[in-house]
Amino acid sequence: MTARLPLPPYLSFAPAARRLRLDPHEAAFVQNPYETYALLQAQSPAFFWEDYGFWCLSGYDAVNRALRDRRLGRQKPAAADARDRSHVRDFDAVDANSMLELEPPVHTRLRTLVNRAFVSRQVERLRPRVETLCHALIDGFEADGQAELITAYATPIPLVIITEMLGVPVEMGPQLVDWSHRMVAMYMHGSDRETQERANEAARDFADFIRAYARKRRATPGDDLLSLLIVAREEGERLSEDELVSSVILLLNAGHEATVHQLGNAVATVLDQGGDPRRFFGSAHDAAATVEECLRYDPPLHMFTRYAYEAVDIAPGVTIDPGEQVGLLLGAANNDPTAFADPRLFTPGRGDQKNVSFGAGIHFCIGAPLARLELQVGLKVLFERLPKLVALQAPRYGDTYHFHGLQRLDCAYGILQSGGST
Repeated sequence: MTARLPLPPYLSFAPAARRLRLDPHEAAFVQNPYETYALLQAQSPAFFWEDYGFWCLSGYDAVNRALRDRRLGRQKPAAADARDRSHVRDFDAVDANSMLELEPPVHTRLRTLVNRAFVSRQVERLRPRVETLCHALIDGFEADGQAELITAYATPIPLVIITEMLGVPVEMGPQLVDWSHRMVAMYMHGSDRETQERANEAARDFADFIRAYARKRRATPGDDLLSLLIVAREEGERLSEDELVSSVILLLNAGHEATVHQLGNAVATVLDQGGDPRRFFGSAHDAAATVEECLRYDPPLHMFTRYAYEAVDIAPGVTIDPGEQVGLLLGAANNDPTAFADPRLFTPGRGDQKNVSFGAGIHFCIGAPLARLELQVGLKVLFERLPKLVALQAPRYGDTYHFHGLQRLDCAYGILQSGGST
């Protein structure tokens, strides 16, 4: 029998009942959730997280199976939440038509339309544009040899690319980020009334902007994704205006939020290895392997939930009923010692690489090819241009669980290496 490790003071766990009490806003957990994951996996990979009110899975095999299980889905059953939600009516209207929150056949139709722009061969054409953008951002760093990389580098890369893909004005970037942050805050544990009302206001303003901008694009269409979706609607592929609005908002939000976090986490991870960071990016193969290990080692999304559509046995002795939720802990699954050798050892090119950071099954992240390309290019260019990059202080993660990303990443880089825009 595996010896039980001592529990940190900020959590309590009852092994017999498999019940956990842990405030996800606890500072020690926010900064290092992996210690807690290791303790839980050693004692019970399936547990009832009382602070959330549902069962959670932390083992790789269980999470991977649940992501693919069609008896578990994203679409909320009608009776799943009986609370008054009139104050978030606009937010719910956007959510209701999001492919992320739907199941087949509607999910299949929406995903098929949008997927045309995100297949690997289409995304690969963006590589020169991403490289040019990365060089331009570094060229714009301050002459004093210091930069806050989340704001100056990690945020603009995915934001500029997704706005250009959609045909939305790039200069709207700061406003789009603000709307996105306010909407995403709704998914955090224990959101209060003010947070919910701010999210609702953001959803309403975001939707109004997309509707108005879609009218302009309808009059002057281009070769961007928004124009493609408009044409798809007009050619009878059953894309309603509400679905169009929700799809564009989802792509704008998802197209930058997670990638910003992953870029920041990956830079901090590579810097923590010491030595010359360029050794991880010597070839395209090396860069791809390093990115996959960054995705496994410190991913940006740590919990994804599913609803049960029938009674489902999610773990030995654990059955959830129709309408109940289950939490799938992606960050824990990626660091499960039964699935990965020395999981807290950063090992690019490891033979057991099979991270679930982009999910699995029919809800596998549609933007995974784009995110991987942005990460490969963004990290390679950064460390080639700034091989002496160092963090000025210990990275601090934001209190935004289930997202896991740095608040700031203040770095010094000394002399800027030549490179310039390509």
